[in-house]
Amino acid sequence: MAEEESPLIKALPPESDYITYLTIVEYNLNSDNLPILHKVLQDETLTTNIGWDLVHLLVPFLPESEQCLEDIARLGNPREVILKVTESLRLIEYDSPDDEWLDESSQTLPGALDSRVQAESSTYPTKTAPTADGEKRPGSSQMVELPPALPLVVSQFLALLSMLAILHPRIKTKYPSRFLSTTLQAILASFSNSDTHREEMLLAIIKTVKSITGIRRPLLPTRRSSGMMSAVRSISNQHAPDPEGNTSDQVSPEEKATKTRLLQSFVTHITEEYLLNLPPHAEDVPGMAWSSRIMELQHPERTVDPSKTSAERFQREEKLSRRTDAIGQLVMLAHDLELTDEALLAAAVAVEKLPPETDQDEAEPPASADDIPLSRVGALLLYTAMQASAILYDTSSKSSSSAAGDEEFTIFPDHQSLLKHCLSSPAHGTGTLGTEPEALLDAILALGLICLGHDSMGEPASDEQFNEYLQVVALLSSNCPSPNLRGHAHYLTTTVLRSQPDDDARLSFIRDTLEHCPFENLKVSAVGWIKGETIEANPPTSTPGHLHRAPESEAKSIFSSPFALESLAPYLFPSLHVDLTSAPIAEAWQIFQLNLSFYLTSLNLLYLLLCAKHLHHSLSIADLWKNNDVAGSFLQPLRDAAKRFGTALDDGGELTDERTPGVIAELMLLDETIERVTRAVRFLNET
Repeated sequence: MAEEESPLIKALPPESDYITYLTIVEYNLNSDNLPILHKVLQDETLTTNIGWDLVHLLVPFLPESEQCLEDIARLGNPREVILKVTESLRLIEYDSPDDEWLDESSQTLPGALDSRVQAESSTYPTKTAPTADGEKRPGSSQMVELPPALPLVVSQFLALLSMLAILHPRIKTKYPSRFLSTTLQAILASFSNSDTHREEMLLAIIKTVKSITGIRRPLLPTRRSSGMMSAVRSISNQHAPDPEGNTSDQVSPEEKATKTRLLQSFVTHITEEYLLNLPPHAEDVPGMAWSSRIMELQHPERTVDPSKTSAERFQREEKLSRRTDAIGQLVMLAHDLELTDEALLAAAVAVEKLPPETDQDEAEPPASADDIPLSRVGALLLYTAMQASAILYDTSSKSSSSAAGDEEFTIFPDHQSLLKHCLSSPAHGTGTLGTEPEALLDAILALGLICLGHDSMGEPASDEQFNEYLQVVALLSSNCPSPNLRGHAHYLTTTVLRSQPDDDARLSFIRDTLEHCPFENLKVSAVGWIKGETIEANPPTSTPGHLHRAPESEAKSIFSSPFALESLAPYLFPSLHVDLTSAPIAEAWQIFQLNLSFYLTSLNLLYLLLCAKHLHHSLSIADLWKNNDVAGSFLQPLRDAAKRFGTALDDGGELTDERTPGVIAELMLLDETIERVTRAVRFLNET
C-alpha cells in the first residue's frame, strides 16, 4: 500500500476529529506502518492532542515503536503523557508468557540455553551489523559486534524512562515535585519487579535522574565492555514547550529542596532494591564482597590462594564487574545530589516511620523536604560503597559536599549503632540474627573491618555496651550462611575482644559465651579465645626449668593466674555423664553430633595445658585437673561414649543408619585425641 493510501494519512484531521483519528490509529496500528505514524507525529498540534493516548498502544511494539514514543515525549502534552508513562511502567509484566515459552523450549530443544543465562552471559553470541548505512564505501563496510536483543519488558522499561527524561524538563510549574514524586515511585515499583538486565535498567535510571536534575556529568565508562552503555539511548534536544506552563512561574527554594530530597531518597531506595536482590553466586560472593576484598587488601597474609581472590574475581567475571560498574554509577550520582556521609549515617540509624496503609499504589506527594526520609538500609549500603571505594580503588570518599569537620567513624559508638538499627535484635531470638540479606551483612562487616584497618576503635561507654557489641558480631559469626561472612565476623569479634584492655571484661565475655551461648561453633571460638589469652599471658621462659615470672613493673594479667582457667573449667570441661552415657542412645547421639567440635577443641586445649610444663606451676594445672575431676567427668564419659556409639553403628546396631565414612572418621579422631590427652597426663607428675 502506498503511503498516501494509508488510513493513518487519509484520516488525518481535519478529515476526522481527534477522537475518531485516535480510534483509526488503534485499529490499524502494526509494525509496518510505524514509520508512517512517526511522520504523522511530527505535527505538534496533533501529537499534543492524541499523543498521551498512544503510549499504551505503542509500548507493545517496542523496540520498533521507540521513535514514535520519543515523538510523543518531545511534542505531546508533558503533563498528560507523564501520567500514561508512569502508568505503563507499573503495568510492565516481567514474568511474561514469552519467558515461559523460552523456558519450555529450552527443555525440548537440544542445546537450548535458559533465557536468564543468556541475559546475564557475556559469551552469548552477539549479532553483527554493518556500520553507518551499510553501503560499501571505504570505512563503512567493516562489521561491528552488537549485543543480543533485550527482552521486550526491558526494552519497555528503557524506552519509558527515556520518555521521562524528556518529559520532566519540559514541565514548567511552581511545584515540579508533585510530578517527580509520582515518577520516582513508578520507576522504583517497576524496577523492584524486574529480575534480569538490572544493570542496564539501573544505568537508564541514573541517566534519567541526571536529565531531570540537569546534571552534566556523563556516565562513567564500564570497567569491561558489556553492552550496558549501548542500552542507554541519547536524548533529542528538540522539544515543544509546555502548553499549560507559565514561564513566569518561579520555583521557590522550599520546592527546590523538596525536589532534591526526593531524588536523594530515591537513590537510597534504588540502591537498597538493587543490592538486596542480587542473584546468588555459585562461589560464595555475598553482595559486593566488600568485606572479603578489604581483608585481602589489608591482610594479604590471610589469603589462602592469592590466584583466586575476590578482587581478582570481580575483575575477571562479567557478572561481578557489572555489579561494580552499577554501584560506581550510583555513588557518583549520590555525590552529584550532594548526599553527604553525615546524612547517610544519620539516616542509617534513624527509626523508620512506616507510611499509613492505603489502597493506593503510590503515596501522596510530600508537603516539604522534611517529610521525605532516606531509606535506612539503602543509606547504609551507599555509605559503605563510598568508604569501600576509597580503600579498594584508592579514591577519596570525601566529596565536595562532605563536611570538612566530619568525625571519624569508629567501632564505638558508630558501628555498634549501625548493628543495633540495621540488624535483627538478639531480643527477637538469636536464630534470626545473621539471616538478613547477605549484601547487608557484607556491608556492615566491611565497615567494621575498615574501622580495624584505621585503628578506629573508639571507647565503649560501659562493659555492658562492649559485651552487647561482641554478642551481636559473635552471633553473626555463628549464624551467617556464608562461610566468608562467618570468617570475617569471627575475625572482627576476636580483634575487638582483644582490644579491650580490661582483663576482667575479656574473661567475663568468654565465660558468658561458654556458659550461655547455645551455638556449638561459637563455644569453639570461645575456647580459642581463652587459649590465645593463656598463651599470650604466659610465654615460655628462655631458661629451661626456670619458672615464668611477670616483670615487677607490669601489672599481672588475670590470665597468668589460676583464677581464669579455674573459673572457666566447668564450661571448658563439663561433666558429660548424663548427656552421653546415661541418656538414651538416640538422644545421646544427637547431643554428641551437635557438640563434637566443641569436645575436640576443649581436648586440644587440655592437651596444651598438660604438655606446656611452664604453665603447670603458674596456672596450677594439677589442681585444675583434680579439683574439677577432668579425668572422671569429662575425659572418661567421652571415651565411654565413643565406644558406645561405635558399637551402635555396627551392623544391626541402633545407629546403623547413621553410619558413614565421615562419622567413622570423626569417632577415630576423637579416640586418637583422647589417647593423646591421656598420655600427656604423665607430665603433671614431672613438674
